Formats: sequence, C-alpha cells, structure tokens
Amino acid sequence: MSKVWFVTGSSRGLGRSFVEAALARGDKVAATARNTESLDDLVAAYGDAVLPLALDVTDKAAVFETVNRANEVFGRLDVVVNNAGYALIGAVEELSEQQLRDQLETNLFGAVWVIQAALPHLREQGAGHIVQMSSAAGVVAMPLGAGYHISKWALEALNDSLAQEVSDFGIKVTIVEPAGFATRSGKNPDPLTNGHQAEPSPEYDGLRERIAAMMGKQPAGDPAAAAQALLKIVDSDKPPLRILFGQGFYKVLQQTYADRLKTWADWQDLSIEAHGTLSHDNRSTPAGAPETRA
Repeated sequence: MSKVWFVTGSSRGLGRSFVEAALARGDKVAATARNTESLDDLVAAYGDAVLPLALDVTDKAAVFETVNRANEVFGRLDVVVNNAGYALIGAVEELSEQQLRDQLETNLFGAVWVIQAALPHLREQGAGHIVQMSSAAGVVAMPLGAGYHISKWALEALNDSLAQEVSDFGIKVTIVEPAGFATRSGKNPDPLTNGHQAEPSPEYDGLRERIAAMMGKQPAGDPAAAAQALLKIVDSDKPPLRILFGQGFYKVLQQTYADRLKTWADWQDLSIEAHGTLSHDNRSTPAGAPETRA
C-alpha cells in the first residue's frame, strides 16, 4: 500500500532525497520548506501526489496548521520525518546566547512541535511512524560542535522517551543517525563542517586547524542510497529505534561506549561510596527532587 509522508526540510539534502524516493515509488508527500519554489519541479513531475507547504518549524502555530493541512488533504499521515535543522559550529566559549537559542529552537523545539501536532492524527489512526533525523553527532561529541551536539543529544533522548510512550498506540519511532553525506551544495563528509559559525577566538585557531586536518577522511555517502534505506525502514514491521547511516562511525561508537563502561567500572567503588545510606526508612530520592516524609 502507498504511504502518506510529512517531511520537514524538503528543499535540499537528505530531506529532498527522501521526498523524491517516496514519490518515485508512488507514495504521497506533504513536503515542507521555507521557500516552496524549491519544490516546483516536484509538483510539475508528480502533480497532486506532492503537497508543497511553506513552513518555518520554529513557528509552533504554523507547524500545527501545516500538519493539520496535510492530514486534511491526504486523509492520513503514515510517515512523519523530522528532518529540518542545521549545525552550529564553534568552541563553547565562542557561542553566543542567541546562537544557542536559535539552534535549539530549530533542531529541538521544531521537532517537538511537529511531533505534538502529528500525534493526535497518528493515535486516531492507531498507526504511524515518526522518523527523527539525528546524526552521528547525536551519540558522540567532538570539539567545536557543542551547540550542534546538544540539540542532537536532546533529540535522541526525546525520541527514546517518545517511543516508549506511544508504542501502545501502534506508533513506531526511528532515530536515524547519519554520518557525512554529499548533498547538492557539495561534498559534506562530516556534519560539523557545514553550518552556522560562531565568532572565532584566536585561542582556538590551533584546534580548528587540527580538526580541519582530520575531516574528509571518510567517503561521503550518497543521499539517494540513504533514501532507499529509509524506505526499507518505514516498510518494516519491526523497524529499529536507532540506526546509523554511513560508514566509519560504528567502530568509533564501539570504542566510545567501551570507554564509558570502563570508566564507570573503574570508579564503581566511589560511586557506591557516594550513595551512602539513608538514615530514616531506606527510601531514595531522585537528585534535585524534594524529600518527603510520611
């Protein structure tokens, strides 16, 4: 059966490839972009199968209106792809408050608004699949990427919780973690090399040079191949909660998690010491929560 998609950030990159792949196999797509002129060629090629919608995901009211409009036109929503976003690059000391707020407004809050707008429709259907575009930068951290990392790490937690909350409604959630992909704007083998730049401080110039020398070691992925992989995921009866798209990062993640487990194990004695023993009735209180007594 054909599916109905709602895809944010459809004008270029992976989002555009997802839309093209879905349309090419006969699905219908509500494709959002800040400027819908970028979708004119798709409308010319696929007619009413594609619904171009102007959307800035930071506008909560507009998100709800746009999602509702897509559901009204197509009668249902089967796949909701949270793809819109960008990367903020700079050392922590260099990031301005406004840059951080703008990063989270787009990457995190924009995704939340789409999810909240779509869930009533998916619950009513008793089915649906939310696909969250995260990044390899959502599971590992690198210097100069903190602004981007915090938005993607937050999305990882958000959608992990979401998956547990909505499974009883027949709704699936998948977090896609791409490495570097070549887009129409050029080869972009790493998510931290293409985005908004903080005002550089000379103190970090040496670090920037070292990071730049490391980039581009892995071949850039093909967005069209990623789109075909996503089709297999949304067609699966048991899709993964998380999946990496691309080469190279699997070994990095293995080492990252091995290092974390080893550190926790090495310091386990102190962890137990830090817990101590409660003096009243052996009940524990989460950190930061008010303590109550019967």
